[in-house]
Amino acid sequence: MMVARFLTGIGTGIETSTVPMYQSELCEANKRGRLVASEPLFVGVGIELAYWFDYGMSFTQGSIAWRLPIACQVIFAIIVIVLVFGLPESPRYLYAHGRHEEALQILCDVYDGTPDDPKIEKENREVLEALQVEREHGEYKWSQLLKKDRVQTGRRVLLAYGAQFMNQMGGINLVVYYITSVLEDNVGLDRNLSLLMGGIINLMFPIGSLFPTFTLDRTGRRKPMMWGSLGLGISMMMIAILLSFRSEGGDISQATASASVAFFFTVSRNASHWEPEANKFQYMLAFGMTMNCIPWVYVPEILPLHVRAKGTAVGISANWIWNFFVVMVTPTLLDSLAWKGYLIFMALNFAFIPLIVCIRNDTGTSIR
Repeated sequence: MMVARFLTGIGTGIETSTVPMYQSELCEANKRGRLVASEPLFVGVGIELAYWFDYGMSFTQGSIAWRLPIACQVIFAIIVIVLVFGLPESPRYLYAHGRHEEALQILCDVYDGTPDDPKIEKENREVLEALQVEREHGEYKWSQLLKKDRVQTGRRVLLAYGAQFMNQMGGINLVVYYITSVLEDNVGLDRNLSLLMGGIINLMFPIGSLFPTFTLDRTGRRKPMMWGSLGLGISMMMIAILLSFRSEGGDISQATASASVAFFFTVSRNASHWEPEANKFQYMLAFGMTMNCIPWVYVPEILPLHVRAKGTAVGISANWIWNFFVVMVTPTLLDSLAWKGYLIFMALNFAFIPLIVCIRNDTGTSIR
């Protein structure tokens, strides 16, 4: 089990650090947001499929309850292996290795045009110019990633890392990994209802991710991230407040428990005028619409070509490092602090807002 987990971890790391960059290099700038956002959308779909499969297997007895869910993952891995052979190589990679005719043909196939098409000529010229700049200055080494140069390479790498840090430290994996335990232990729901509610709450994840998949190229990057952090912060705050109303015996009233569950779903749009009946976002819906997808788009988009591969790897590594951190500390955190633990995630989400505001549009990219 440990060896298998180690191997799948390496595979997942390679996939998540390669796919956003690959997608960015194969799509037009005005469609990049919606296309790159499709990866975290399908992450949400996978989580939901796995959740309900596990829920069904929880009614079985014996080792089949855990063997079958693990074994079924092989089906999806085989499908991916087969489909990958049908993917074209990145034109930028082919140009860099002297395979110009092949690269040009892939551009024609991807953009459905001919070599003399203005769009393909422009893309062809830009890639060749970028590669020429790299040859003049050389590709940056790992030790040069934080270098302060004309295109602010170091600042961009830090922005890429910070975007994925925000993705994880807003508390999302408290919900994804531990929602059933939270509903059962902190809120007081029975086991089966906790499992059902956990599946419904996680369903908001992929549903919310549909929004940026279709609209991100019109809404920009910064504003949705700010609204998302505000919404998630308010939600964590309200969960903490409602769970603090426990009796001396540790019980919580049904009305308060229901309200706290609601805030795993809902957050107000207006922090100063909270109205329970109106202007609600789903918690997971809000995350899916904002902080889930946008950092994955932002990381390869913000990085200059000469550090895009290494910079993307650094940015995505932040996602998995802080994912691991949250998953490991959450049980102890909630066991020791109970409702006060949610205040930590509340504070982090609110702190992200001014940080995002400070990200000015001065990095030479199309980010709004």
